[in-house]
Parts: sequence; C-alpha cells; structure tokens
Amino acid sequence: MTPGPSSFLAEPPAAAVVVFGDRLELAGRYAELLATDGVVRGLIGPREAPRLWERHLVNCGVMAEMIPAGASVVDVGSGAGLPGLVLAVARPDLVITLVEPLARRTSFLEEAVVVLGLDNVTVVRGRAEEVAGRLPGADVVTARAVAALDKLAGWCLPLASVGGRLLAMKGSSAAEEIAEHAAAVKALGGGTASIRLCGGGLIDPPTTVVEIVKERHVVPGRGAAKRSRRG
Repeated sequence: MTPGPSSFLAEPPAAAVVVFGDRLELAGRYAELLATDGVVRGLIGPREAPRLWERHLVNCGVMAEMIPAGASVVDVGSGAGLPGLVLAVARPDLVITLVEPLARRTSFLEEAVVVLGLDNVTVVRGRAEEVAGRLPGADVVTARAVAALDKLAGWCLPLASVGGRLLAMKGSSAAEEIAEHAAAVKALGGGTASIRLCGGGLIDPPTTVVEIVKERHVVPGRGAAKRSRRG
C-alpha cells in the first residue's frame, strides 16, 4: 500500500504541530493513506480528504492528553484507525490494540501499521464482545462514533481493567446520553460518566469525550439481563 500524491490534502494546521510534534511527518503519511487507499476502499468519504487534518487527525489526537504514559489502549470499532492509529502515531509510548470486525477494514489497518512502521500496534479482527475474554484488561478503551452510550459501555467496559477507563468521543448530545443511560452504565460496572473537553485553546470546538471509570467487573450477560428486565 503506497501513499499517493498529497496535493489534494490541506496543509497541516498549527494544532497538528502541537499534537504530533516530531512525528508530524508520520501523521502526514497516515493522512495520505486515508485520502488514497482509505477513500478507494470506502473507509473515508471522498469529501473528507481536504479536512482530514482538522476533522479527523487533530480531533482524535487531542485525546492523547487524557492517556497516561505507557498505557495499554484498546480501540473498539477502529474502522480506518480513528482514533487508534492517530494515538499510535502521536504517542509511541502507548501499547495499542485495534479491534475491528470487518475484513476490509482490518486489512487496511494491518497494511497501514506496516507502512507507518508502528511497532506499538496490534490489529485484532472481531467484535468487542468476542475478543473481551482473549485480551488482557486495558488501562484505556477508546471508541469514536460507534454506538449509543449503553451499548458502547456494554462492549467496551469488559475490555478495561478495574480502575481502567472508557474514553468515548461524542458530539453535542453527550450530556443527554449520559443522563439517559446512567443506570445501564452502572449495571455494567461503570462509574458516573463525565464529560471532558480535549484540546481546549488549541482547536475550536474542543473534542468532547465521555469518560467512564470501570469500578467493578461484571459477569458477561448479567448487565444486559438487568437492562432487559427494566426495559
């Protein structure tokens, strides 16, 4: 998988220099992959190419400020690698596992890992609920635009260690989701969800992240059963 011409890509904004530092060139190579092979394979819409930096790379990269040094990270529903590959580029100290069920997406991710030389990344094909028992508990589980918060917690919290955190990128309805799904999140072993704004003063608007700490382990299926009886 060879990056194509980047003439149609916008120049990296000043915020990208802050987020990626001396790995800005590597981030640019990933942007090229997204704008070429990512578009051809249907992972990124063709209209996204001119705004890849601000809408995708920087928007995801600012999440790195919430992740401690040397943390293990599992990215659920990685798709084209957002935010998992972005975090791997920005933070080589992290140990990242990308979980993605679709073959065409995992193929892209595996090839991107090789092209970018990311030795801190492993790609696992499967659904989150299928791989939960196969992976060690992570310090951080990330997800972007995957599902409503109750479903997302059900998929992601089993992948976190007790005391670990789910960091879910959300939009303007984050507060409403938190209120609506608070009981479900608690039944799944999560604590009270909170909203964190990442990249404040760097990007406008900042990235909205819902943070949930895993407070206890829940036997798979029991949380879902409780929600079904209540529903």
